[in-house]
Amino acid sequence: MELEAVGITDVGLEREHNEDAFLLMPEADLVLVADGMGGHRAGDIASGLAVRTIAEFFRASESGDSTWPYRFDPTITFEENRLLTAIQLANAAILRQARSQSQQQGMGTTIVAVIASRSKNRLYICHVGDSRCYRIRNDSIEQLTVDHSLYNEYAQSMPELGEERLAALPRNVITRALGMQEEVKVDLKQVEAQAGDIYLLCSDGLSGMVNDARILQLLRENEYDLERSLKSLVTAALEAGGEDNITIVLTRIKSLAPRNRASRTSATGSSDEEQGPE
Repeated sequence: MELEAVGITDVGLEREHNEDAFLLMPEADLVLVADGMGGHRAGDIASGLAVRTIAEFFRASESGDSTWPYRFDPTITFEENRLLTAIQLANAAILRQARSQSQQQGMGTTIVAVIASRSKNRLYICHVGDSRCYRIRNDSIEQLTVDHSLYNEYAQSMPELGEERLAALPRNVITRALGMQEEVKVDLKQVEAQAGDIYLLCSDGLSGMVNDARILQLLRENEYDLERSLKSLVTAALEAGGEDNITIVLTRIKSLAPRNRASRTSATGSSDEEQGPE
């Protein structure tokens, strides 16, 4: 399976600084987006720390199957175990940092990450919070993650509230994030890859400003060119108000590995790219 990935982040129009970050790690077939939160510029510290911790874990365990210091869960795949371990390590790092600096207490970050298995032609998606993963396939778009938000919690557990009362709930209050508790609950999903699939990861600076239909329209207008689409999506979010930081990663499945045969060709690009606020 051959992949290509690009990413972008923009401060938006209403925030003084950028608390988002993203990671493109082609040698691990890993991409992610993190959206930090917290006062005294602690949000950018949390998202940046999450990105660095996860990247360092994947570098350190590149040639092995280590999930230390967490146990290997035999009920899920090797790839999911590595993702879970990396995210738990990031959660612990944020908690340690917050406890050591009083101004950073309460900081946290969302995360959405995708790792590919080239030999299995599968993608593994994990997320915490309201950063999203979409799949664009056959000229249609599908949201693959469910926001961990107050709105969704009520909608799922108390549907009897009705649409009118649910509509009065704030959409941007999240119920899960890294840095909130000693252990973080991570949602996992795996999907079969198809050649031509595009996976879009984003912070709510995009999804809160631009609806799914418009996202798909912009990709179509740019003939699914990844770089051009990134720029158009950021422009659309800014034109809609740019109320938050905007971070987007696009990953395309260029080709699949032959069945029953492992392919370990490296991803497009040769070095890690971690991006966040200056």
